[in-house]
Amino acid sequence: MLRTGETICAPATSGRGAIAVIRISGPKSLEICKRIFFPADQKVMIDNQKGYSIVYGEIRSDNELIDDVLVSIFRAPHSYTGEDSIEISCHASPYIQHKVLELLIKHGALPAQAGEFTQRAFLNGKMDLSQAEAVADIVASESRAAHRIAMSQMRGEFSDEINILRADLLHFASLIELELDFGEEDVEFADRKELEDIVERVLKIAKDLASSFSLGNAIKNGVPVVITGSPNTGKSTLLNALLKEDRAIVSEIPGTTRDAIEDMAIIDGVQFRFTDTAGLRDTDDIIENLGIKKTHEKIRTAAIILMVIDINDSLVQINDTIDRVRNTVRESDTGKIILLNKTDTAEQGKRDEIRNNISLTGDESMLFISALTGEGIDILKENLVRIAGNASLDSDNVIISNIRHYHALLQVIDSLERVKQGLKGNLQEDLIATDIRQAIHYLGEITGQITSDEILDNIFRNFCIGK
Repeated sequence: MLRTGETICAPATSGRGAIAVIRISGPKSLEICKRIFFPADQKVMIDNQKGYSIVYGEIRSDNELIDDVLVSIFRAPHSYTGEDSIEISCHASPYIQHKVLELLIKHGALPAQAGEFTQRAFLNGKMDLSQAEAVADIVASESRAAHRIAMSQMRGEFSDEINILRADLLHFASLIELELDFGEEDVEFADRKELEDIVERVLKIAKDLASSFSLGNAIKNGVPVVITGSPNTGKSTLLNALLKEDRAIVSEIPGTTRDAIEDMAIIDGVQFRFTDTAGLRDTDDIIENLGIKKTHEKIRTAAIILMVIDINDSLVQINDTIDRVRNTVRESDTGKIILLNKTDTAEQGKRDEIRNNISLTGDESMLFISALTGEGIDILKENLVRIAGNASLDSDNVIISNIRHYHALLQVIDSLERVKQGLKGNLQEDLIATDIRQAIHYLGEITGQITSDEILDNIFRNFCIGK
């Protein structure tokens, strides 16, 4: 995909709208545009215009008028790609867009490939690799939380953290390398305690960044929330109440939900992926058992579990449902909310009876709701946002959501753990230096200071055309 000497073009907008933007970038951008664009002011020559100028005029094919347009001019290096660039704002007619692109290609431009504009921005030093990846995340963001993480990364907050870590390790490596150079003279350039402190500090930050991935990935793709419980407790009614639409079939017949029903909803800027599951019970129905098996699978992968229980059930039934879910959950840090549903039908004193006889673990909370009337739903939403970690998004903490960065950080942590053990065990300097170089290498892979064509192709092929 490396065509840095060529001029490329592509539509930068998609879908129906009044206006479309066509982007051109490369050394011949102005020259090619000049051949098809005719300013309304005939004294104006676009190749003489300063950067950040906008010129009104016409796109023509020979003597045929194609459209009235605005041409925005960006001069290298002060453009998105770092090259001379043009953006043509035209009417969004598919015919007009196709014709403009056809004229640009006819006069020497090449159709841009997916992510090629952003790749050029990276290669020209306008952003590092982690910032370039954040561009795609911003385009794909569907919630305030996902947008906040992507914007933080694109503005370089994550890169700053990585560069600090890398600088510390480079300093460490230089001291070790000096000792290797003077090994025969038994010279020590750094106190071992100082080196251990550097490793501990870098290791802690790397671990904190890596541990933020579960939250960042959940927010990026939707926090997985599983609605579970016994049959006919109001799980489907709850899903419909959270989504504010009739997404699931509601019936008084037990076992109606045989398969997992999944849908998204954004609550206070956080996107949740809700899954309504088959009711948990013992049954001889083969199809229903398959649904219950899938329920167990969903529970094990959930970040938050909503246990829906009929408030009118006996204490034995309520405890049995809670125990069923507890025994299925593998991760102790999975958030669990016990929802005593159908409060609109409960006898007086039932709530106090349940409060006094149900024991909760540290990661559990209990709410009384009516999915049918809406009682307690707003409080439930507040709890969902709290458990999802929305408070973390409003802090200055850097959160990662990119799996490539996560894997690289795991490699960094693994290398530094070996360095830590090597220092404590007085391992030879050359072996310690090898592990330090590995940690530096993987940090460099995150920002693109160390990269390969294969990595670049894998990253940018997932972009949209025009970005």
